[in-house]
Amino acid sequence: MNKWVYLITVFFASSILIAQTESEDLVISSAYESAHAHREILIRRTDQKIKIDGHLEEEVWQESGEASHFWQYFPSDSLSARNQTEIYMTYDDQFLYVATKCYSDYDRYIIPSLRRDYNFSGSDNISLMFDTYNDENNAFLFGINPYGVRREALIANGGQQRSDFSSSWDNKWFGEAKVFDGYWAAEFAIPFRTIRYKEGSDQWRFNSYRYDTQVNEITTWAQIRQNQIIMDLGHMGKMHWDEPLKKPGTNVSLIPYVTAGTNRNFEDFDQSKSEWISGIGGDAKIGITSGLNLDLTLNPDFSQVEVDEQVTNLDRFEILLPEKRQFFLENADLFGSFGGLGTNPFFTRRIGVAIDTATGQNIQNKILYGARLSGKLNDNFRLGLLNMQTAKQEENGLPAFNYTVAALQQNVFSRSNISMILVNKQVAGSVGGDYNDYNRVLGFEYRLATPSNRWMGKFYYHHVLSPVEVEHKYSHSVQLEYLKPNYRLEWAHLFVGAGYDAEVGFVPRRDYLLLSPEVQLFFYPNKKNLINRHSLSTDFRTIFKVGKDGNSLLPSYGLSDRQLEVMWEIDFADNSQGNVMLTQDYVFLLDDFDPTRNQDEGIALKAGSAYNYTNIQFSYESDQRKKFFFKFAPNLGSFYSGSRIGVEGSVTYRYQPLGFVSVDYALNRLKLGGEFVPITVWRAGPRIDLTFTKSLFLTTFIQYNSQFENLNINTRLQWRFRPVSDFFLVYTDNYLFDPFSQFFSA
Repeated sequence: MNKWVYLITVFFASSILIAQTESEDLVISSAYESAHAHREILIRRTDQKIKIDGHLEEEVWQESGEASHFWQYFPSDSLSARNQTEIYMTYDDQFLYVATKCYSDYDRYIIPSLRRDYNFSGSDNISLMFDTYNDENNAFLFGINPYGVRREALIANGGQQRSDFSSSWDNKWFGEAKVFDGYWAAEFAIPFRTIRYKEGSDQWRFNSYRYDTQVNEITTWAQIRQNQIIMDLGHMGKMHWDEPLKKPGTNVSLIPYVTAGTNRNFEDFDQSKSEWISGIGGDAKIGITSGLNLDLTLNPDFSQVEVDEQVTNLDRFEILLPEKRQFFLENADLFGSFGGLGTNPFFTRRIGVAIDTATGQNIQNKILYGARLSGKLNDNFRLGLLNMQTAKQEENGLPAFNYTVAALQQNVFSRSNISMILVNKQVAGSVGGDYNDYNRVLGFEYRLATPSNRWMGKFYYHHVLSPVEVEHKYSHSVQLEYLKPNYRLEWAHLFVGAGYDAEVGFVPRRDYLLLSPEVQLFFYPNKKNLINRHSLSTDFRTIFKVGKDGNSLLPSYGLSDRQLEVMWEIDFADNSQGNVMLTQDYVFLLDDFDPTRNQDEGIALKAGSAYNYTNIQFSYESDQRKKFFFKFAPNLGSFYSGSRIGVEGSVTYRYQPLGFVSVDYALNRLKLGGEFVPITVWRAGPRIDLTFTKSLFLTTFIQYNSQFENLNINTRLQWRFRPVSDFFLVYTDNYLFDPFSQFFSA
């Protein structure tokens, strides 16, 4: 009962807070916009035929409305752009046409490669953002560079965090660019079927941002403060249509696939030769309404997915690895943004992966089919429904599983929303084994964002429903942030109950209460010859063990972990970045733990022991505009019962525009004393990324991790022969022991 009183109190207190600050923020936002001119562009219909070639020769561009007068975002956020940008728009029954003219001092543009979905940093390019529902929470992004290489993305949750940007969205549109004397120009043709909007719309919200590497200037059409993310949807102008938009035609796409290949496990002595593998299946995308889309998949193909990047794990808990399978990536924010980093109730990588009852190891659980219905029902309401079915595997003692997820999101106030999620994992039939018939999570969340981003936050409560009778089958959290130009204040608490066993989520730790206040100060030097901006922050995290998991080493709400983090972050004038971070940790071990994961059996730090240790880390990331750039992060200090010294980073050489060669590395020397053997844990991963044309790519990724004695080789040749249609040739090899003894045995 106490938790419900607490949650209701938090909700109503935050509502009162919003009611008081919404009007203040609207005044602040209005004053800010009026001081720098309100951004608007009128779009008129055209009957002219437009050739998408980057030449801007059509008369319609001289007659259409213009969005111009860009503002600096970097190195300043209060000056007009040094090199201006002009944007023109028109449309017909099928396409939205956009032309851009980007002025520059020289023609020495930086184009790292010809691969689609390039990174914004370290590359000349321009991006267009369209908030088609005017909800300040979701937007479509289309981008292009001077060589006509394109990218597209979806922006969710107001674009307030980098994780709200999803470049996995892939759709059909057209664009080309050309370089001229003193500027480069581009033309876009975006089918109305590609994007979602309300029938009868007469206004969209719009913004654009551009990186000019030659003068190291980032600019935006609608002005954005430098201490906010450039894709923030709270700061946009308006597109006015000369007549209400009609409903686009039905968008139906069928994407069949066929695979063929060979596979051999050289550790299986019963397998004397390679096995032939093949598959057939496909996806379908169906536009139900202008805002709602149905995705279907049958026997989905994940063979084109790149391998996971190896990581060094010196922590006690599981590490979160990103989802890379295309079917799960589109509209991922609607399903996957619930909870936080340590309490995500739905993590798509749990689908298609199960535990072998005989070995306890993760194994692939084949997905038979799936369906997803997602999108907008009206201006303020989003819906997401997902269903996936996996196959029964009697040889591994695995039953078939059905996964169903429902997510609802309703916008409230100006930029906030309330949402609900239901996750259901259900056994479909049984072949024995220790499995619960079902595991369900029901969650409610409230995401706060005021107009000027002065207040931001998140409040949620999730509850597990399962046949297991345990205490505290819930998790709840409050995270509240107050942002001003010169400082940021944040308070966060997180409670994860011992019974919060979300089997389809990512919950690496349970039975704890986390409290975390944070303060950050921003400094903007008047002279930006060396440093453009820097900040000083401190974060104090305290974790208490609740005491409902049966572990009696600590009393209820005894101190389990404590960390003080002090960081100085620097943004240099040449767009390089650096920081210095000092951390002081206290850890009480609840289980035996070997940080190296390489000691002999029985050698570990013992449960019930406590440790204090301090570490200092330096980090520097050089200017990505250079042909040769790098990341370098050394660390030094004590570590549990001993010491740790290490370094990690990457080195990259860009061979414009064919691609780049890079090497990621990490090295840690651990000396823990006692029975522990001193050890060097290291990993290295050279990567070669070549783009022969805009449609032919080759990627080779080699990585070795000494912690698991694993060498992985992955090579992928991709030919995009039509929009959203690809041919992949993939080679993957894994050595599950020390391979270097073979390479150098001669």
